[in-house]
Amino acid sequence: MRKLFQYGGIVASIALIAFGAGAIGVGAWGISTVRDNLKQEQIFFGDSAEDPAVPAGLSGKQVTTGSQAHAFAGVMQHHTLEATEGQRYAEMGRFLDVKGNPTSDEALAAKNPTTGQPVENGLRNMWVTETSLTTALNMAYLGERVGVFGIVMGIALLLTGIGFLVLTLGGALRRKEAVANEEALRHPVVATS
Repeated sequence: MRKLFQYGGIVASIALIAFGAGAIGVGAWGISTVRDNLKQEQIFFGDSAEDPAVPAGLSGKQVTTGSQAHAFAGVMQHHTLEATEGQRYAEMGRFLDVKGNPTSDEALAAKNPTTGQPVENGLRNMWVTETSLTTALNMAYLGERVGVFGIVMGIALLLTGIGFLVLTLGGALRRKEAVANEEALRHPVVATS
């Protein structure tokens, strides 16, 4: 029965070590994928001297990390709030009336002369675009954070597996020493002169 527990401990330790190594690899791959995809998009921060929304340390830099993507999403939101005078999507009228003022009443909305449909509020549509783009940027940030979490958990699993393996093998060696000592006590070697 002891051998079964010993072999079970070794198998469990190896499984933890394998899952730990796998989690580290998948986490690193996730971070790399996020960064490669961000580089392909060719997104650059503006000049912080001209745009107060741009963090000074990121002025003119390309967005290549999840943290930079998160910062760029903040810049986009800042600009959209400036354009809409602080109003968010749900606070704005769906249409524009004949004077160009927002309204959600379709009957009061100006009509497109070609289609006869109510004229949409373009600033509201800007929010739809901004939300789509910032969501994608924030997903890059989340993806990178999940990758970091995977690496940290992988390290924890790896260390736990190594610790269990040391305890299991150490216990087996101690058991062998105890058996050898017991045998020595049962059958003492008598010195002959």
